[in-house]
Amino acid sequence: MSNQIFTQTRLVKSEDLNHHGTLFAGRMAEWFVESAFIAAASTHGLPDEIVCVKIHGMRFNGPAKRGDILITTTQLVQAGTTSLTAYGAVRRLNQERVLVDGFLTFVCVDHEGKKKPHGIVLPPAESEAEAKLREAAANLNR
Repeated sequence: MSNQIFTQTRLVKSEDLNHHGTLFAGRMAEWFVESAFIAAASTHGLPDEIVCVKIHGMRFNGPAKRGDILITTTQLVQAGTTSLTAYGAVRRLNQERVLVDGFLTFVCVDHEGKKKPHGIVLPPAESEAEAKLREAAANLNR
């Protein structure tokens, strides 16, 4: 079993821009959290039991402009007892340069909003890059 990578595609439209004519950071944050939620909720299987508790950071490495097609990839990189941490990276279509990346943590909750174990165990890292992401995620709360 491999750790699944989830992909989401977005078109940057005029209504997504800030006063500089580039993608508004708040819109990117919305898309980023949604993409990471999809990774956590899809892996868990019950979206109603997953809530976001922390955006550890979104690093903006470059702007996106109107007309850009953005590809966001997310994957789980850490599974605690009740928590799931996802890493996300955003690139322009057909480009390798990462425009935005970061980590987000979600927790599994019951119908009363109390944390509950999810039972997810991630398979071993399949690459050195994945192992480095897992190490970085493990160091987020230290």
